[in-house]
Amino acid sequence: MIFKKFKRTSLKWCQLILLMLPTLIYAQTKLPAIFSNNMILQQASEPKIWGTDAPGKKISVRTSWNNKEYSAVTDANGKFIVKLVTTTAGGPYTITINGSKKIELRNILLGEVWLCAGQSNMEMPLKGYPNQPIEGALQAVLNSTNDQIRMFTVPRHPNLKEQDTIKQTQWLSASVENTNKFSATAYFFGRLINQVLNVPVGLVNVSYGGSNAEAWMSATGLKAFPEIKLPVEGDKIPAPNRAATMLYNGMLHPVIGYGIKGAIWYQGESNYERPDQYETLFPAMVAQWRNDWGIGDFPFHFAQIAPYNYAQLPPYNSGGKYNSAYLRDAQRKSLDKIPNSGMISLIDIGEEDCIHPMKKREAGERFALLALGRTYGKTGFTYEGPIVDKITLDGNVVNIKFKNVPSGMTSYGKPITEFELAGEDGNFSPATATLTRAGISIFNPNIKKPKFVRYAFKDFVVGNVFNIEGLPLPSFMEEIK
Repeated sequence: MIFKKFKRTSLKWCQLILLMLPTLIYAQTKLPAIFSNNMILQQASEPKIWGTDAPGKKISVRTSWNNKEYSAVTDANGKFIVKLVTTTAGGPYTITINGSKKIELRNILLGEVWLCAGQSNMEMPLKGYPNQPIEGALQAVLNSTNDQIRMFTVPRHPNLKEQDTIKQTQWLSASVENTNKFSATAYFFGRLINQVLNVPVGLVNVSYGGSNAEAWMSATGLKAFPEIKLPVEGDKIPAPNRAATMLYNGMLHPVIGYGIKGAIWYQGESNYERPDQYETLFPAMVAQWRNDWGIGDFPFHFAQIAPYNYAQLPPYNSGGKYNSAYLRDAQRKSLDKIPNSGMISLIDIGEEDCIHPMKKREAGERFALLALGRTYGKTGFTYEGPIVDKITLDGNVVNIKFKNVPSGMTSYGKPITEFELAGEDGNFSPATATLTRAGISIFNPNIKKPKFVRYAFKDFVVGNVFNIEGLPLPSFMEEIK
């Protein structure tokens, strides 16, 4: 009898503990890893800070830059979001969070924060990959010590379900000890932004080598693409970095909402064999990210992928639209589909036998020029490469005028060899190209009625046409109307 009573009492206690378990789990104030010591918050904005605690718990947040307190109450799931107000760049400051426990975040700076995302060419650290160096990396690292440049790198973590946080990691300041681990492209971008604006720069690196664009999108964002399979529990997923939604769920979702100024994106190599789809997939991805962040059409600048001989990769396809120039052209066309966007070209620095170009300084600094000119309104320099403006016919001579060439164009004294013309049949032949005061004239005596013109339209090619400031003309193909 006593044993039965004890058993019933124990059962009740177990049931009570199970009912209280959600409260016990959240009975302390927790923040995602990105909210930590040494972080940089977007200046002069209203960034959010969020986390978990016991349901119905009042959370107060005090910021030392303005000595103001902000508060919220956790919902039934124990989640809270607090919107802060930041002042102009400066620091260091502290943020004090009071809930079930007190958390003090120290050495906080206010400055410019950029999301840096993509695949291996964004992920590639300054120390390089095995047998694949970054040009000038040693000197860059040795001269990198600067507490005003900090990077938060999201660890690789594909997942079938949306995650709220990531493995514990930390914000790192640029230094001889740390910078080797930084994304090289992101670091060179941030370094130039910091030098010109003289404000702290925070870089949130969310990248994964070999990733497809659809891996960075949610199931909702992919509804318009029924041809893309969404993975589910029980599926064999040999390459999670290429599976739809996996990187969005595990790596991007935990930082969505963190206050940013804009994003730089270096991806496309893993979608090169599907250029037609990329023309709509990529703009849809950007639209989804902007909708998720809820801060309007923030600046989104992207790299036209560098030339490379893709036929040497499995499944060794070549010819037709397996030519990566079609993907580069899909990216170029995205400029008209993505508001508040800019594109850098890397047509001059690709490597035929290495998909990871060593000239990451050029990539990062071209991104920075775009941001300085388009986003921050700096003047006195040309910050974009040439873009086709107008194509006209004079007999069988094709004349092209370009944007972003205020001082003209140059090939640095070398012959221009990568222009081609085609008639109605679409069969392209090499053409002679000549620089003029107005742009470029292209001519092939065997093509009496040119219908199409293209430039640097090969899988691997080295472009050699630039504006006077040294920014390259991207590869393109246009119909002559």
